[in-house]
Amino acid sequence: TVSAAYTHAPYTRRCHFTRAFATMAAVMSASQITPRVAKLGARVGNTTALKAPTVRSVRPAVVARRTVRAAAGAVDTDTGLKMARDGIKEAANENLLTPRFYTTDFDEMEQLFSTAINPNLDESELVAILQEFQEDFNQKHFVRSDSFKSAADGITGESRRIFIEFLERSCTAEFSGFLLYKELGRRLKKTAPVCAEIFTLMSRDEARHAGFLNKAMSDFNLALDLGFLTKNRQYTFFKPKFIFYATYLSEKIGYWRYISIYRHLQANPDDQLYPIFQYFENWCQDENRHGDFFTAVLKARPEFVNDFEAKLWSRFFCLSVYVTMYLNDHSRAEFYESIGLDTTQFNMHVIHQTNKTTAQIFPQVIDTYNPKFKEHLDKLVVINTALAKATSPLEKAPLIAGFVGNLLSIAMMKPIDSGSIDIGQDVTDPAFMY
Repeated sequence: TVSAAYTHAPYTRRCHFTRAFATMAAVMSASQITPRVAKLGARVGNTTALKAPTVRSVRPAVVARRTVRAAAGAVDTDTGLKMARDGIKEAANENLLTPRFYTTDFDEMEQLFSTAINPNLDESELVAILQEFQEDFNQKHFVRSDSFKSAADGITGESRRIFIEFLERSCTAEFSGFLLYKELGRRLKKTAPVCAEIFTLMSRDEARHAGFLNKAMSDFNLALDLGFLTKNRQYTFFKPKFIFYATYLSEKIGYWRYISIYRHLQANPDDQLYPIFQYFENWCQDENRHGDFFTAVLKARPEFVNDFEAKLWSRFFCLSVYVTMYLNDHSRAEFYESIGLDTTQFNMHVIHQTNKTTAQIFPQVIDTYNPKFKEHLDKLVVINTALAKATSPLEKAPLIAGFVGNLLSIAMMKPIDSGSIDIGQDVTDPAFMY
């Protein structure tokens, strides 16, 4: 049972936590200045201090990339989007707000998933999860109809460009999951065959999603070269425990995004511009199952969910994911408006629901119902918009300071203690709503 009582940390640890968030804030705002960010967090203090996740840039085949880009230069006449070559869209510029490709310490992963080394792994639960994945409930779900192409032809002008960007970002995110899960499935075959097969089947799901999205892009006469992305995209290195936090949140927030859009369009069919949204109900269940697997993984490592450091990292990743989504979606509000959604209401609904789900396993979460939370998010949107327009360092400096200040203000809000609770807990406790 995770203790529901919050204990104030020593001053030095609070400082380390502040610095970790400050580093994240500085890099997020710096992404407006330099698209290629090499570090998400930096080591702070001495060797026993709290360490931020390390990000390493991995860029093979740079020469090949430059050759292709040198030959590029064509622009799609309908949308103004850059083309890598005929029919292939040039990948969007990378920054901290774009979907990322991840790599990790696979040797440490082998140890974490070995039942001989980690006796807390519940083999029976993992086998049950595996059996559910083997059922492959969505095997015949992603079957297209003739309505896709005709619907795409009816989307024109700025709406067409925004729609393509939505498909590209979604495809890149799904493909990122495929690459990570596929490699984990390959590396864990000997030490943890059950988990290896689960990762392999999750990579199957992600590949299916990415392929479906990329085929949808072809309805707009464009596509992504996923093989090229595999070789040339930056790979972000996270330690295994950070992979668990980040992927759990990614899968669960993906579930709530998909199901929320699906339910909205079922209630408002006139806003259904393109048939891909009709697939979201079953699609989101893949995301949910993936998140449930990571729940089992986190439970098997008590130190990831029941100590002070785990509380700090839980809030760190919640903040990172929520802020990234909020800024991304508000920079593309036209897309959500085109399907009849209010961007802010949609985002807050998704954040609240994801936070409640996350609170079932994370030891601490952000109090998203605190009015100050949304207030700071809205300020970040204004600052982020201004940063995108700023051209000189003098213009950017006060904006970056304001960005960092608002992130730190959210980080230092009183959190909600969550995870397992005692049955006798006071129902007036804010944590009880989770």
